[in-house]
Amino acid sequence: MLLGLAIQPAAVIKVWKENFPHFWPKGNQFYAPLASIAPGEVALLNLAAPGGMQLSTGIMVIYADDVSFSFMTPQGHMFAGMITFSAQEEGDSTVAQIQALIRAGDPLYESGCRLGIVHRIEDLFWHGTLLNLAQSFGVKGVVQQTTICIDPRMQWSEVRNVWHNAAIRTGLHMPIRLLRRFWGRATPPA
Repeated sequence: MLLGLAIQPAAVIKVWKENFPHFWPKGNQFYAPLASIAPGEVALLNLAAPGGMQLSTGIMVIYADDVSFSFMTPQGHMFAGMITFSAQEEGDSTVAQIQALIRAGDPLYESGCRLGIVHRIEDLFWHGTLLNLAQSFGVKGVVQQTTICIDPRMQWSEVRNVWHNAAIRTGLHMPIRLLRRFWGRATPPA
């Protein structure tokens, strides 16, 4: 909730879309589509992960209008699902909302979710985003959260998705990247 902010929801969403990466917590990058946040566009993400690792993935914009926009995750993303960003009036204030309908993309991610690690990091990330959005309007933000588990079963049938796991692929790519940097510097210029 953006306390004390008398602004139309469409104005909040306009600012949010235009400055989306600036509201993210530090250490995370959102490489916005060149054509702006519009249906069909794709954005790249570099997310800070525990242990100083960085997770590289992306999203696709599946919906956008004056008061909301939605992203869908690609194969290999930590979560399978969609996330919607919206704003509406409630009483004398405007409420900005992030609503995620997600499930772990594979059993490895799901194990992290069951331990509470992944969801805690995800929740703190979006709480920080909402507070940064409120701060950009010069008002105090109040974050309220409701979490509902729709299906508590472990999806072992999705074990094949581990092959597309972005964390594993990023982890495998990092040593190769370091070697390329090392060999690139060790090779004298032509």
